[in-house]
Order: sequence, then structure tokens, then C-alpha cells
Amino acid sequence: MPRLLYPKLALSSIKRHLQIYGPYLGACTVMVSMYYLSMFLAAHSGLQAMQGSETLRQLLLFGAAVVGIFACIFLFYTNSFLIKRRKRELGLYNVLGMEKRHIARILVWETLFAALFSLGIGLGAGILFSKLILLVLLRLVDFPIPFGFEVPVQAVLTTLQLFGPLFLVLLASSLYQVRLAQPIELLRAEAAGEREPKARWFLALLGLVALGAGYFLALTIHHPLDALVFFFVAVVLVIIGTYLLFTTGSIALLKLLRQSKRFYYRPRPFLAVSGMLYRMKQNGVGLANICILSTMVLVTLSTTVSLYVGLEDVLRTRYPRQIVLRLDSCEPEVMAPVQSAVAAVLEHYELEAVDRVEYRFLSFPVSREGDTFSTSREYLTGFAGSAASLQLIPLEDYNRLVAEPVSLEENEVLVYYNREPYGRATLQFLDRTFVVKESLTSLPGNGLSSTETFGAYYVIVRDLGIMAQLAEHPTLQWPGAVLATYSLGFDLNTSRERAVAFYQDLKRALPQQAAAPVWVESRDEARADFHVLYGGLFFLGAFLGTLFVLGTVLIIYYKQVTEGFEDRRRYLILRQVGMSSSEVRGSIKNQVLSVFFLPLAAAGVHVAFAFPMMTKLLLVLNLGNSRLFALCTALTFAAFALLYTLVYRATTRAYYRLAAV
Repeated sequence: MPRLLYPKLALSSIKRHLQIYGPYLGACTVMVSMYYLSMFLAAHSGLQAMQGSETLRQLLLFGAAVVGIFACIFLFYTNSFLIKRRKRELGLYNVLGMEKRHIARILVWETLFAALFSLGIGLGAGILFSKLILLVLLRLVDFPIPFGFEVPVQAVLTTLQLFGPLFLVLLASSLYQVRLAQPIELLRAEAAGEREPKARWFLALLGLVALGAGYFLALTIHHPLDALVFFFVAVVLVIIGTYLLFTTGSIALLKLLRQSKRFYYRPRPFLAVSGMLYRMKQNGVGLANICILSTMVLVTLSTTVSLYVGLEDVLRTRYPRQIVLRLDSCEPEVMAPVQSAVAAVLEHYELEAVDRVEYRFLSFPVSREGDTFSTSREYLTGFAGSAASLQLIPLEDYNRLVAEPVSLEENEVLVYYNREPYGRATLQFLDRTFVVKESLTSLPGNGLSSTETFGAYYVIVRDLGIMAQLAEHPTLQWPGAVLATYSLGFDLNTSRERAVAFYQDLKRALPQQAAAPVWVESRDEARADFHVLYGGLFFLGAFLGTLFVLGTVLIIYYKQVTEGFEDRRRYLILRQVGMSSSEVRGSIKNQVLSVFFLPLAAAGVHVAFAFPMMTKLLLVLNLGNSRLFALCTALTFAAFALLYTLVYRATTRAYYRLAAV
């Protein structure tokens, strides 16, 4: 045979099947480009010397890993679709005299052309848009814009090292499928429909149980750290439930509908139910993929957008005051030098401590059962949500911060819980029973900790003597059972730059004065690190969201194309037996609408049930503004639903054209 015959046949085949090859090549190109951009940003020399660059680099490398894993899974999915559509053509080559080794050469050339096109255009587009994507990232994380343009060699090599072997594996998979098939099987592969699937009631019930268990976890977890532990368990359960319900539960439901003679034996329901049932096993997997990807898009974008938009809320939660100081001692002789150092630095900058909050604490790790708090180590080793801290505060410190001082008897206390009102008449702790005079709804400065990651009970007792008695209890002999802390927080009426300079000077002055470990934090100094973290998360969310949207769109497109090819003969038969074109088209519209929007509806339900758990997870990241998260989730769903509808309109036209109705 002529030497150029195989390359010509490969190019001719790609052109002839451009309707299905075009999206595949586009997907390969975009994934190559996105992977290169991730590696480019992680390796960019201009980012290495900036504050917080290591955190940002780790986020970008994580994003690159997700892109790489997704590319491997998704390209295998689309390649299997291509081979199925091509089997008839390859079988015809075989019948006309070509041996399988000749067909293998055609596939080799096709894969080579696809790889060269994807890598060439993908890397070219990545390099072309690298500066733009860098500017977007730097704007989000509030970094200065570096001059110059660079193409990191390591980013190019890493991209080639991933996608080069990936195309070889795809080629090996295609060759293996062709090698095993007989010529007659290749010819009939495209026309071979699936047998009517059986109603697997056990699997359908198992899917319902798995989905219900995932929803139950999402709704019943109340503590942020428990949500962090059980989040991936809930995700796995929901994914399993989604796949089982779409593949087996849908079939069981359709068979139940078919048993209803009044509903089923009418033209439109008859065609819709029988058509969906005919290949629901294959469609179910595709619909489940669309549902899972849609849920990933919605959760990823809504959470990262919320964190970025709510950055100031996050900072105020994490740092209730501009300056927060903590000393591991309540002894007056240890506190005095620290207080003097603070006063000296304030005087040096000619500043006044505004909204000053000052507390002495005795902190105990505890577990709560009703109104009883235990410090026993055996009760503190359970789930994170069952553990909390109990902070004893002398009444003197509380009265200094409130407008109306209160008085307490020896066995009376005031209680503030950082999550909800305490709501009990008594509090039992270390063999003592205290009467709760009042359950406070607020505490000045929130005890200098507004975060709700850990449960914290602030108990105001009459005097330091009671605190000392409790601290000397014989059961508190293990390390970490009790910790004395002096906390000081205040704001500064000055610029952010001057506030950071004040913090730096105070930080240098304190170790020389303190006789116990002391820490100082600044909201303004930490703002840059939070910008890097949450800006990087927002960028990563948008980046991966775009990738997942691309995957969703392509799965939808290939699903519509597959159904268009496979339904052509069936609808032709329906017209031949007497149904009008309008009846057939109406049946198609009902079927496509119900099947197409089912994944979006299921994704919306998933997100609605996940909302309480995601709210708890955001508390770990110091975002307690649930209204903001709800608004971002609603807007994200609305935008995605609009995009989904546009994809429906575009792909449905392709379906009608292929089905010829």
C-alpha cells in the first residue's frame, strides 16, 4: 500500500466525523491548556518572592492535580464514545480486505494527529493567555503586577509528560477493543441496542438508603469539626446513591409507571416511558455523571465566591480586634510587664487603645452532658463536636466591660455559649453545682474569639478565689487539663499601614518583657495572607468550575448525539406505522425535557441538602455569614441553570437533526 495511505485515511476519517471528533479535540485542547496554565502559575518566578506565595503555590499544584485526574477520566470516557461510533467504519475496512494491523495503523495516525493538534494548540493557547490569567490571579490575591513575560520550561515538560503517555494509553485501549472484536461485531456495534434492563429492586433500594444516609449526615451534623470529618463520607454516600438511583431506581420507577394502564397506554406517555426504558441503563450512567459534575460546579463556585466576597467578615471573625494579645499566665507580676510594654508602644505611636477588651481566663477542655461538664480524658477522645472548652472569667473583668455591673453569690454564675443560649438552670463542674443567674446572649468582645469552630462556654464566677479552688482540683493532674491565660484586644484609630507598623514594634518588644509565652496578632497584618488564601481559593474554584462545566457540556452533547443516531431508525418506524410527525416530535420533546433536566433538578436537591453541612464547614474557615453563602449559592445555581438551558437548546437541535424528525 502507498506510504501515505494511512495518514490520508486517518485525516479523511477525522474530517468525515468532525461532528463527534470536533468536541473531543476541543476538550483535549482545553484540558492541555488548563493544565499548562496551572503549572505555569505554580512555577512563575514572579510569585515565588511574594508573601504567602507558598500557600498559593500549593493551591495551584492541587488544582493542576485535579485537572490531570479529571482529564484522564474524561478523555477515556469520550474516547470510548468515539470508538463506538467508529466501529462500523472500521468493520467495513476489515470486510473490504484490510487486516486489523492496517486498521491499527489508521488508529495510530488518528491518535498522533489528535495528540499533535491538542498539544500544539493547547500549549500555544496556554502560553498566549498565560499573562492574562496571571493578571487575573494577582488581582484576586492583591499581589503587585510583575513586569516581563516567561514560559517556564518545567510547566511545558510536565504537560507533555502527562498528556503524551495519556494519548498512548488511549490508543492502546482503542487497539485492544478493535483487536477483540470480530468484523461482523464491528459492523453491527453501532446499531446494537441494549436489551430492556431488569428492575433491580435491591440496588434501587440500596441507592435510596445511601442517598438518605448522605442527606441524614448533612442535616444532623451540628459541629464544624464533625462536618469536616464526615463531609467526605456524606459525599461518597450521595455519589453512590445518585448512580444507583439513576441506573436502577429510574428503571424501577419506569416499570411501575408502565404497570399503570390508565397512564401508560396513551400516545405520549407510551413513547416517552418505553423510549426511556429502552436504553435507560446507558443513559442512567451519563445522567448521573451530569448530576455529579453539576453538583461539583455549584458547590465549588458557591463556597469559593462566598469566602472571597466575605473576606472582611472572615477577618473580623478570626480577629475580633485589630490587635489581639495572649499571655499564658494570669499572675499579676507576669501581666504587669506585658501591659507596660503595650502602653509604651501606644505612647510611642501617640495612639489610644479603642474598644479595649481585657480578660483573665482559666480554660478547661470539657465534654458536656446536659448541665454536667466533665474533664475526664476518656470523655474527651470522642468526636470533635462533643468536645468544647470551658472558660472561667472573674466577675471583676466582666463588670469592667459592661455598662451595668452585676453581683453574684458564691454559687452563682453567668454563662455565655458561643453557638446558642445555654438554657439550663444549673451548671455542674468538678463536683460543684452552680446556679445560672443568667444565660447571656452576648459577651463583650465575644471573649476575644468570634470563631465557632470549637464550642466555648464562658462562665463568669464571683472571684479569683473560686477559680483557684477549681484549678487545684485533684482530677486535673494531666497535662493540658487547665490553662491560665491573659487576653487583651483593642482597635487603633489609624491607617492600616501604621497599624501594621505598630504590631511589628509590639511584637519585637513583648518577648523582652514577658516571663511566660506570649503571642500577638494583627488583623491588618494578616489581611494579606487571607487575601492570598481566599483569593487563591476563589481563582481555583472558578478554574475548576470552568473545567467541570466543560465536562458537563460535553457529556450532554455526546449523550444527545448518541441518542440522535440510535433513535433515528425507531422514529422512522413509528412514522411508518401511522404516527404523525407532530406526535413523534411531541413525544421526543417530552422525553428529552424530562431526561435532560432531571440531573439539574437532582443537583439542586443535592446542594439544598448539603447547605447545612457546607455552612458548618465554612465556619472552620471563619465565615459565619450564612445569608451571604445562601445568596451566593442561589445566584450560582441561577447562572448555572441558565447555562444549562442554553446547552439544552443547542444540543437538542443536534438531536433533532440526527434523529431526522
